[in-house]
Amino acid sequence: MLKTKQRLVSEIILHLQDELEQAMQAANNAHNDATNDQSVAETQYDTLAIEASYLAEGQSKRVAEYQQALKAYQQLKFEVFDQHSTIKLGALVQLAKDKSCQHWFFIGPYAGGFRTNIRTETSEEQITVITPQSPMGMAMIDKQQDDDIEIRLGHEKLSDYICAVR
Repeated sequence: MLKTKQRLVSEIILHLQDELEQAMQAANNAHNDATNDQSVAETQYDTLAIEASYLAEGQSKRVAEYQQALKAYQQLKFEVFDQHSTIKLGALVQLAKDKSCQHWFFIGPYAGGFRTNIRTETSEEQITVITPQSPMGMAMIDKQQDDDIEIRLGHEKLSDYICAVR
């Protein structure tokens, strides 16, 4: 199981590095646009430079967030979980309704929504990253195998139970 988690985290790190590169390029482009001579206001109603500087600031924040996410995954400790373990960061969790399709949730510090398929010795498992702050993550944190969970998503209510923790 540790190999699966290591491969998963390696894929997440590669994904975050790609996102970081794109965010850095976008931040550089926005910064260049904000400081370009052609962005100088010609009238009091010309806001191109102001808009470009806001965009540059936003892109710079994205860069910092990706850097923080990468650092968190690089420092993530791999723990072995079993049926008696309490779910926390680093756990792989499977709900009963997802067992037949080999779908798992990985509780990660960042990159919620990232999906990948990991081939094991016996099967191919689909894994979705969720964060502890997400509705699904909040429903699972501090629970154990065989505990029931209930999640409200808009007008829908999902009821299931945790059938496996690794």
